[in-house]
Amino acid sequence: MNLKPKPDDVLVCKVEAFTGHAFQDLDLLRLALTHASAKGGEGNYQRLEFLGDRVLGLVVAQMVFEANRNAPEGELSLRLNALVNAETLADVADEVGLSDLIVVGNELRTVAGRKRINLRADVMEALIAAVYLEGGLEAARSFISRYWEKRSRVPTAARRDPKTELQEWAHQMTKTAPVYVVERRAGPDHDPVFDVSVAIAGYEPATGTGRSKREAEQAAATTVLIREGVWKEESR
Repeated sequence: MNLKPKPDDVLVCKVEAFTGHAFQDLDLLRLALTHASAKGGEGNYQRLEFLGDRVLGLVVAQMVFEANRNAPEGELSLRLNALVNAETLADVADEVGLSDLIVVGNELRTVAGRKRINLRADVMEALIAAVYLEGGLEAARSFISRYWEKRSRVPTAARRDPKTELQEWAHQMTKTAPVYVVERRAGPDHDPVFDVSVAIAGYEPATGTGRSKREAEQAAATTVLIREGVWKEESR
């Protein structure tokens, strides 16, 4: 007799495959994956997100502290911030296929850009909290280390946000701020692509492409920083 696995069993197996933790409390797991917009349920991941943010920060702070024994406090802070920001969390969520497991209401099924990044990041933090609550700190640490340790060793982990870096450099060189302009928007609403240019007085403009305006602006800023020798090409 060929019995199909129950949906709960499939969910647990999928999550265990990338977290290394087999959930026993299915209500806790579902809570971590449920957005407030979802119908039919009273609970959502927001409280878990609050806890997961602190657990992630603690584990990654220790990871960065131990891996960079000669780094000053400022560099450690830059590394930590780069590893726990929404972009990195969303990137990990994409890597493990978490997006397909998130339960949302119809109005959020087509969101894109910054809202979509924040959604994936928030659920990742909530899932970290759920692993921590059921399996303890070591279970959470094992899950986090699996995906964050390799990222912590990338040279760009200590690099500042390119828009912030470019703004300070432009102010120092020209006493003016960079001006960003959306040159083109293509693709459907749920999966847009932006081309953005950045202009600085006295310098050649540069362009960047991304899935959101912010991502495209960062790409354009990075191009200028590398072109003008502020950043090295190999640090991209």
